[in-house]
Amino acid sequence: MSNAVMKQPDSGGTWVHTGDLVAGDINLRPSISVIGLGYVGAVSVACFANLGFRMVGADVVEAKVESISNGVSPIVEEGLETLLRDGVSRGLIEATTDVEESVRQTDITFLSVGTPTAADGGCDMKYVRAAAQSIGRALKDKDGYHLIVMRCSVPPGTTMSVVVPEVEAASGKELDVGFGVCFNPEFLREGVAVNDFYNPPKTVIGASNPRAAAQLAAVYRVVDEKVLMCSITGAEMVKYIDNVWHAAKVTFANEVGRLCKAVEVDSHEVMNIFVQDTKLNLSPYYLKPGFAFGGSCLPKEVRAVEHLAEAYQIKTPLFDSLMASNKLQIEEGLKMVRRFAGKRIGFLGVAFKCDTDDLRESPALELMAALLQEDQQFSAFDPNLRVSSSTRSHFEYMRHARPHLANLMDKLPEVLRPSIDDVLDSCDVVVVSHARDDYRRAILHRRKGIQVIDLVRLFAELPDDPDYHGISW
Repeated sequence: MSNAVMKQPDSGGTWVHTGDLVAGDINLRPSISVIGLGYVGAVSVACFANLGFRMVGADVVEAKVESISNGVSPIVEEGLETLLRDGVSRGLIEATTDVEESVRQTDITFLSVGTPTAADGGCDMKYVRAAAQSIGRALKDKDGYHLIVMRCSVPPGTTMSVVVPEVEAASGKELDVGFGVCFNPEFLREGVAVNDFYNPPKTVIGASNPRAAAQLAAVYRVVDEKVLMCSITGAEMVKYIDNVWHAAKVTFANEVGRLCKAVEVDSHEVMNIFVQDTKLNLSPYYLKPGFAFGGSCLPKEVRAVEHLAEAYQIKTPLFDSLMASNKLQIEEGLKMVRRFAGKRIGFLGVAFKCDTDDLRESPALELMAALLQEDQQFSAFDPNLRVSSSTRSHFEYMRHARPHLANLMDKLPEVLRPSIDDVLDSCDVVVVSHARDDYRRAILHRRKGIQVIDLVRLFAELPDDPDYHGISW
């Protein structure tokens, strides 16, 4: 095994390939297919290819397949396009809309399809079931043992009660005879997912048998020698519990912020002291008061845990309070905006967090939807959002996953502006939901009289500015 790694220059340049990390002839390594080319799938294809694995990405969305095939990232993610372009040029990456063929061509299949929230608050399994059926049909005509790796966030028991029966029924093969199954939760943060892939906080594998466990552990050991083994249901639950904990940290900090503001105490002064205790108070990553949490993981999985607890008649008052408290933080932001009723509103930041184009459960969208219902004028800028076929696929997903935002999704292409200046030139109040240096500069040099609603604490030292308003400070 060589010591080659993916490095990013200190100057902040692009990721560069420094050699294969996996020893031996490429033909001796398992080939891997990835079903679902969203955030997790696209990053997995690119990073595994960089490690020397032959990758086949599969998705029913032609635009994603075309992007991957051309070495173009279908999403905004630092370093990803460089890796995709490198993998395609080296002949290690291909992509297809033929899901079954991708399985037939490979030894291992990663399942990374979406699991949006269902109407009852649980998980919508239609994409998981469809993918499992496709895998089964492919295995029916394929000789030899095949490993299936679940990477979707699903309730405990799903892999064995949903995926395995679907594969067995469609393939006519038996678990642990014709195929093995693992659950391998991902812990990739959008915006820094490539770095997280190569420097994982932990690697967890739940497997149906020792053969499956050993095969997948060998794939990951090149980036993490301390693979954690557990049951499949344990691995499924770990993903939920991790994200519920992250949601709890965000909610805790925001409640501290609301209380501190009421008693005229600087919440960041308080929390900056609080997070110094890394032995007892753990990571400071989420523990800063700000706007509501959103994204593809935390809200969905908090709801899923609530649904799970209800199904088992277990009382979890803290879990149950997370979404309610998060909603209060959105309402707090809306209350601040409504103080300027009739004024022109501008938003800097639309996606759920900085350095991504992911709109799923974005708190900023909730503010916009409320203003749209009230016939309030607003515009928005986000450097990672451009109206394109890829962006429109995000809009379509949002219509399915969050029906109450359907009208906003129709309006959003008209609302988006090409630059920060376009927003600031046409607004009386600017709402900032991402902490970016260009936003900070724009706020400091904005036209006199523009009110600022800061949802993310742009400045460590609060501006001496009567037109500046922080949500929790």
